[in-house]
Amino acid sequence: MNRILIFLMLISGVSMHAQELNCKVVINAEQTGNSNLPVFKTLEKQIFEFVNNTKWTTKDFSSLERIESSMYINITEYSGDVFNATIQVQSSRPVFGSSYTTTVHNINDKDFGFRYLEFQNMVYNPNSFESNLISVLAFHVYMILGIDADTFSLNGGDPHFKQAQTIVNYSQGENTKGWKLSDGNQTRYVLIDNMLSQTFEGYRKTMYQYHRNGLDLMSENLKEAKTNISNALISLEAMNRVRPNSFLLRTFFDAKSDEILDVFSAGPQVDITKLVGVLNNIAPMYSSKWREIKF
Repeated sequence: MNRILIFLMLISGVSMHAQELNCKVVINAEQTGNSNLPVFKTLEKQIFEFVNNTKWTTKDFSSLERIESSMYINITEYSGDVFNATIQVQSSRPVFGSSYTTTVHNINDKDFGFRYLEFQNMVYNPNSFESNLISVLAFHVYMILGIDADTFSLNGGDPHFKQAQTIVNYSQGENTKGWKLSDGNQTRYVLIDNMLSQTFEGYRKTMYQYHRNGLDLMSENLKEAKTNISNALISLEAMNRVRPNSFLLRTFFDAKSDEILDVFSAGPQVDITKLVGVLNNIAPMYSSKWREIKF
């Protein structure tokens, strides 16, 4: 009996101190013409272990609290220890009172160049640059953590976003793209700069209202939840007037367009006249979906 109790306590201890992410990592190297090289499988395994086994915060996560996420890395060129790639990062979170999970983050980072030697150590230092590979992965981990936290409490992601900004700041001295203002308008620099800017505070408020007062309320009061989601989306119009077609809005609708269509195409009727007009104005690239909204 004592052995059983000890075993159960050990299991409980592990589950109470699990890491933050449950992240699927996939590397596709078909474009290199040498996709079967062992180095790609080794890299995939090492990134998986690095992302999932590193302790990114001081908070203890239970196994059930781990954030479901994925990193899809498409390697386009490879020569020696030099890799050019893109990385698609997604994350989701459960919706209260249901078995449904909602995508909260979906971004394609096209500036992912790095050096890597097979089996090299991968260690994250929160205060200094180790390698571009480590910096890019860590940056996206903190974006996942921050956006997830924002959906549960208003501005709850602040500490994670500030660490992502720290990574941007200490990575700017390297000769790699994505860390500087001059690198373009869809970069890691722009993403975190927008997230922490007062100009875009309405975006973070929408993330909270959409998820916590909208989706999480659906199991209790579907009509009220839909109304709250509609109001949250309409509130984005004010931000869009100041910064039209912003990177943040594009990432939001990349993650949410299908879900918005589903929410407003079934269930109790709510007034969506103003909502559809706002959606067509701030996310015209999805106008074909907005035309399908039935209620």
